Amino acid sequence: MSIAELRQEYSRRELRMDDVEDDPIVQFQQWFEEALEADLDEPNAMTLSTATPDGQPSARIVLLKGVDERGFAFYTNYRSQKGRELGQNPQAALTFLWKPIERQVRIEGTAHRMPDEESDAYFRSRPRGSQLGAWTSPQSQVVDGREELEHRMEAVKTEYEGEDDVPRPPHWGGFRLKPQRIEFWQGRPNRLHDRIRYRYLGSDWTRERLAP
Repeated sequence: MSIAELRQEYSRRELRMDDVEDDPIVQFQQWFEEALEADLDEPNAMTLSTATPDGQPSARIVLLKGVDERGFAFYTNYRSQKGRELGQNPQAALTFLWKPIERQVRIEGTAHRMPDEESDAYFRSRPRGSQLGAWTSPQSQVVDGREELEHRMEAVKTEYEGEDDVPRPPHWGGFRLKPQRIEFWQGRPNRLHDRIRYRYLGSDWTRERLAP
């Protein structure tokens, strides 16, 4: 079978304007709970799209680590490609794909660093190996080979051996994306998918249906 012949019909559910909440954050939280109940593999995995100041885009999968009225939280090395790009151009987008339940969520907005105390609190909750890894990896930089990373990890282990707490690296922490647009997509038959988009107009959210 060729790539062009790959296709699947969607028919599990529908999404009507009367069914969604006035607040898209509440609506997202409801859909996320349903993704959890469906026992999906890593439902918090999302594509983070960033761009350089001159508009060169890049994308990668990261993990959502919190969502509330302030926005969508994730963590990274500030010196990584995404960290550098967000520092230069805070416009970013997130995409969730929950294929087994035929749903997608698209989020666009601006991302800014979290306060140090929030990043510190999350870092303390991470497994020790992940804490050490944050010190080990010069993320997105060229390395000579796997052995270099392993040697760096052994050096970091030795440095913090016997210490109960590993401090958060100053180059590692959280970003929070404050949404301006959120779209909820539900697969439907004949590619006539349901799409409802929320837009923030400065003081409140407005809802509108988009053609598929």
